[in-house]
Amino acid sequence: MNDKVFTKPIKKHFEFDEEVAAVFDDMLKRSVPFYEESQKITKFFALKSIKKDSVVYDLGSSTGSLLISISKDLENEARLVGLDNSEAMLEQARKKAQAFGAKIELENADILEYNYEQADVFISNYTLQFIRPLVREELVKKINLSLSSDGIFIFSEKVISHDSKLNKDLIECYYDYKKEQGYSEYEIVQKREALENVLVPYSEDENIKMAKNCGFKHCEVVFRWANFATFIAIK
Repeated sequence: MNDKVFTKPIKKHFEFDEEVAAVFDDMLKRSVPFYEESQKITKFFALKSIKKDSVVYDLGSSTGSLLISISKDLENEARLVGLDNSEAMLEQARKKAQAFGAKIELENADILEYNYEQADVFISNYTLQFIRPLVREELVKKINLSLSSDGIFIFSEKVISHDSKLNKDLIECYYDYKKEQGYSEYEIVQKREALENVLVPYSEDENIKMAKNCGFKHCEVVFRWANFATFIAIK
């Protein structure tokens, strides 16, 4: 289904409700540059770290696409667990998992309060940016503590630049991309207003510093397009 969420006037902040869940896959492909490529890289590194009986968590798993894709290429028995606090998203994910015959677990959960088992892989795609900064760092510390000694945390985030001109140009570059995907100027403005104070991005350096402050020995970008980046943090 095509994303038409912001063709009408907004009346609230952005929420992952039924209306968004129904068009979310289309929204991702048209709103996040090279989304499929970043997912392929995430999947590659995840599969490299999955061992026999590994646990893999996808935080903010939305419609389950990534875990379903990983499940297809698993060489070891592993638990693939998707956590999301949107029941509408989880319902879409369950339908897709059933259609593809994918063996994944889906739970309605608060990722800040969840009692994680020891895992080899944590994944977070454009989820941290929706968590308040102070709480965000606490979550990353919790992820680090829940990882095995050689575990990895792969996360994708929208990023900012602290150079004001460059940041302005990055935003313009991104809006040009959205227009190329068929979004109107009106839709772009509507979504920007809906996300105001809901999505709080860090710079690339701030994301890396956060990971290291939370106990990861190494963190770097493995994919970036303008103001979108995929990081890998190694425990």
